[in-house]
Amino acid sequence: MKETLNNAPEQNPQEQEQNVTANADTQIEQQVATENVEAVEANEENQPESEVVKVEAEVEEPEVEKALESHDAEEKEEETFPENAPKIPIAAKPKKEKKVLVHNPDDFDWDTVGKDKDIYSKNERDHLEDVYDKTLKSINNHEVLEGKVVSVSPREVIVNIGFKSDGMIPYSEVRYNKSLKIGDIIEVYIESQEDSTGQLMLSHKKARTLRSWERVNQAYNNDEIIEGLVKWRTKGGLVVDVFGIEAFLPGSQIDVKPIRDYDIFVGKTMEFKIVKINHEYKNVVVSHKALIEDEIESQKAAIIAGLEKGQVLEGIVKNITSYGVFIDLGGVDGLIHITDLSWGRINHPEEVVKLDEKIQVVILDFDDNKKRIALGLKQLTPHPWQALDPNLKVGDKVKGRVVVLADYGAFIEIASGVEGLIHVSEMSWSQHLRTAQDFMKVGDEVEAVILTLDREDRKMSLGIKQLIPDPWIDIASRYPVGSKHNAIVRNFTTFGIFVELEEGVDGLTHISDLSWTKKIKHPAEFTKIGEKIDVVVLDVDMDNRRLSLGHKQLEENPWDTYDAVFAVDSIHEGTVAQVADKGYLINLPYGVEGFAPSRHMKKEDGSMAKEGDVLEFKVIEFSKEGKKIIVSHARIWEEQVAATKIKEENEKDAEEKSTQKAVKRLKDNMEKTTLGDLQVLADLKEEMLEGEKAKLEEMVKKAENKTKKAAKETAPKPEVKPEETKSKTASEESEESKE
Repeated sequence: MKETLNNAPEQNPQEQEQNVTANADTQIEQQVATENVEAVEANEENQPESEVVKVEAEVEEPEVEKALESHDAEEKEEETFPENAPKIPIAAKPKKEKKVLVHNPDDFDWDTVGKDKDIYSKNERDHLEDVYDKTLKSINNHEVLEGKVVSVSPREVIVNIGFKSDGMIPYSEVRYNKSLKIGDIIEVYIESQEDSTGQLMLSHKKARTLRSWERVNQAYNNDEIIEGLVKWRTKGGLVVDVFGIEAFLPGSQIDVKPIRDYDIFVGKTMEFKIVKINHEYKNVVVSHKALIEDEIESQKAAIIAGLEKGQVLEGIVKNITSYGVFIDLGGVDGLIHITDLSWGRINHPEEVVKLDEKIQVVILDFDDNKKRIALGLKQLTPHPWQALDPNLKVGDKVKGRVVVLADYGAFIEIASGVEGLIHVSEMSWSQHLRTAQDFMKVGDEVEAVILTLDREDRKMSLGIKQLIPDPWIDIASRYPVGSKHNAIVRNFTTFGIFVELEEGVDGLTHISDLSWTKKIKHPAEFTKIGEKIDVVVLDVDMDNRRLSLGHKQLEENPWDTYDAVFAVDSIHEGTVAQVADKGYLINLPYGVEGFAPSRHMKKEDGSMAKEGDVLEFKVIEFSKEGKKIIVSHARIWEEQVAATKIKEENEKDAEEKSTQKAVKRLKDNMEKTTLGDLQVLADLKEEMLEGEKAKLEEMVKKAENKTKKAAKETAPKPEVKPEETKSKTASEESEESKE
């Protein structure tokens, strides 16, 4: 026994444990089988021979052979041992003749013929299954475990995780590991314990991903420094492989200095810090800049501690923006604002400096807490105002270039760093408000007159209208009151029109001075901006530089003659021009506009007048001072109706008077009545009584006829010929017509 164990090949502890367990199971099964066979043989010996019946004759020969082959196969399987298992001597059991016996042919179980008979009891089988299950691992789906590589092929890798079957992994998931070989331990993810074919399905890629996220979260929580491989360049930064996860390295987090060429980092292994994790989208952001910021902060503190205002240092242009330039002072950045680059105006810092250029700068200010340093470049040269001609004074003419335009004026550069402002009011003598863009544009060379000069505050105001004479000096002689001129409409207001007589000379025409006859609510109803209009000078105000103008004064006042034409109660034909809230505007002859209250616009048929109707109107009110005419259309037909009514009343009164006279004459004649007249009256009364009696008899006869007719209609009608029906109908109609 010992020699056999010693001669066995060397095995690892796990394999030895598995072999010993298998041998023990085999011995138990053999022992139980031996005991069952002995019990059966003992039972056979105790049975009387008369009750023993051989069933070979009753059972067909093929079935017996099949049963014996199955039993031999079981014995052969029991005797099979693992190849490397230790050899244990087992006592040989005596061979006995096997007989299939039954107590009674009727009690023979024919269903067992040709089937393996279970030689274990339920308790024994449960015990054996429990021992077998202890040799296997208990695994769950979606779990990460370690397994041993047992086979590697170009298509798949077989891994043993201690389960009842080995799992399979696609080779594409381990292609990154060129040194993978049989016996290596790798992590796997349990996708399914059994697929449709009973295969254990594993995934190495998912296991790496899950483990990687655990490592990433751990590194982020512990603020650890990790290593990663820069794989490729992407928009705005680089892609880094960290624990098998693709992380993003922004370009601003590569270094403290701006990096213009990202390709130089591709393929390099660098140290990083995880600065952000988005669990929802599975994104990881890393930073290399964060590793050196602590060191930079300590350098900044040391550099700032040695700074002083006014100190001149040398730096390198690190970055250029639209608002200034960042200068690297040897680990610390400072900013030169665009206004501190040059004494003159510049549009962009690139006009003065270039990237990576070494320049001298002066420290203007710095903040220890915020680590900010304000630098200046123009402060290294004298201010241009100090070099300005000392003989320059107010009233002198200067030339310059327009550098800035605004609504309120233009800035003119007299010399580099010396500017003056031309206000928009100093660009023209005109009082009409305009913008600086109407007179000049950026880049124009202009000549101006110095109006004010302040060397201490470095301010200068200029003017260009002073280059031409003031048109208001002799305005009274050129534009006397009553003179007529042609002007251009420049602007509208609610109260009038501003017109320009010439450059620098403007005037106002009030809305009431536009027309004698029309009531104008807004100047836009009368003219348009840019059109020419004839005006008359009404007044000149030299002090306030104002001209009062009029347009209607070009014609005589028609209201002087209108009082005779449009006298009260005169009737004129007019057109309804507009319907207002309180009345109607009426266009009368000679271009005169009248007003008719709403109650006076009712027509004779009761309807109201509409816009565009041509009607006759009666003047009911005329005011020369107020320049208004009140007319009425209803007054015309109302007066006609009243006249007709009066005429009818007069005729009625005349008729009543004639009737009264006739009645009076009749009464006078009746007083002269005689007895003969009375007899005539008595005869007349008798005739009237007889006529009434005849009428009553006729009415009774008609009632009887109606009764008879109703009775005939209710009675059944005999069949009659059409001719009889027609004649009857005709007779009835004649009778009804009589009634």
